[in-house]
Amino acid sequence: MHGIAFLKAQSDIDYKPKLLIRELASVNNMPQPLLSEIALRDVQASQIFKGKYFISEAQASTCKYVYIGRINSCRSGGCSIKPDKSEDQTSEYFDYFILFDSNCVVQQVKVYNYQATHGQEITATGWLKQFIGYNGQKELNTGKNIDAISGATISVEGITYDIQDKTNLLKQILKNN
Repeated sequence: MHGIAFLKAQSDIDYKPKLLIRELASVNNMPQPLLSEIALRDVQASQIFKGKYFISEAQASTCKYVYIGRINSCRSGGCSIKPDKSEDQTSEYFDYFILFDSNCVVQQVKVYNYQATHGQEITATGWLKQFIGYNGQKELNTGKNIDAISGATISVEGITYDIQDKTNLLKQILKNN
């Protein structure tokens, strides 16, 4: 019962946000970019909290793969970057996308729906640029190779962990398929 209340408290993820369509149209030189969802096996799907992978249907695309997902941040009962299994409280969250090239290297990260009271500094394009070129071969550490932001710790940790996780998961999916 609590899970149903949790789902109603959060809106569904917009898997075709206007910002994504504009970015893909720009980088892939396509007025109407075509995306097909990548079907995941049960084991792979269970690793994803909220999100989907897509492949660009453009012949010569700079950005071949897209991940669109949601990161939960603070809840009314407190903050934690780890998802609460009980899910009986509503969470603040933000939705974002990652654009990857054909080698699973991050080309761009954008936050397009920020629904949290703190940490909106992570939506800045200048801060998100530090993820460009990430290929999953090294660990991302906030305060070391990823800039920390005072007052946005949970959001910074959440997106940093998720980008690392989703980059490595995409590589695994493509290797297995």
